[in-house]
Amino acid sequence: MKFDKSYWEEKFIKNETGWDIGYVSTPLKEYFDQLTNKDLKILIPGSGNGYEAEYLFTLGFKNVFIVEWSDTAIKNFVQRFPKFPAANIFQENFFLHSEKYDLIIEQTFFCALHPSQREKYVTKMSELLLPHGKLAGLLFSREFNSPGPPFGGSKNEYVKLFEPYFNFKYFDECYNSIPPRAGSELFINLIKKKIFNEYTYHCSFTCHLKYIHELRMVRSFEKNGVSRMAGNSCKLGNSFLRIRTYGSGQPNRLPRKRRSVYAGTTQGDSGSDYPACFYHIYPDFF
Repeated sequence: MKFDKSYWEEKFIKNETGWDIGYVSTPLKEYFDQLTNKDLKILIPGSGNGYEAEYLFTLGFKNVFIVEWSDTAIKNFVQRFPKFPAANIFQENFFLHSEKYDLIIEQTFFCALHPSQREKYVTKMSELLLPHGKLAGLLFSREFNSPGPPFGGSKNEYVKLFEPYFNFKYFDECYNSIPPRAGSELFINLIKKKIFNEYTYHCSFTCHLKYIHELRMVRSFEKNGVSRMAGNSCKLGNSFLRIRTYGSGQPNRLPRKRRSVYAGTTQGDSGSDYPACFYHIYPDFF
């Protein structure tokens, strides 16, 4: 079964929305009440009937945005809360969204996605957050007997998924869940990690870096049939970042599925041509 726009539209038309409790949940309400910076740019993906967006906007957070596929869900929200700016509503596929935010709220969106999309969800969240941005909200810490959605999981599973991209300010059992969900929710407050998105290797051992962070990475390449390493430091402005090396002839330790290579060559200081590669660097390598 495809959990696409038509699937969710049918759910809202038939009012088959068992996840919808009819109001902003207690854990999120209490979290929102603690926020003091009213200028935060906040996103609520898979907002459904929009109770969280309504509550935040009422509190004075005017930079609240929602992403929702369902026409009916958006219609329900606008009819109930017409004060919400139309410009702050994105009716689109979340994974095609491209704005940047200080804070993203998770409320029954993660569990609505098939587990095969979870890694994509995490990387997209990291992509949409500004430096030091936060992902906060609730995850189910249980399995469900009936076929999903919702899809459940465990804390250990989630930690492995989020840890490469986020620092954990809080990632534990939710102490103030609504009674029907008591003992089956985790509250998360995660801070985006500083990572390199990519760098270009030059055989002069100078790397042009887009984002500043300690880099420990090695690039192996073939030169005249001999496997060589790409040096042990890279230069950024007036500072040097140390690269972890593994010794000549050893294979590249970055998992193949987590790198993207740009075909081409870069001429080094010696005049020789070496591969020019773009890598997507993941923080679990640091």
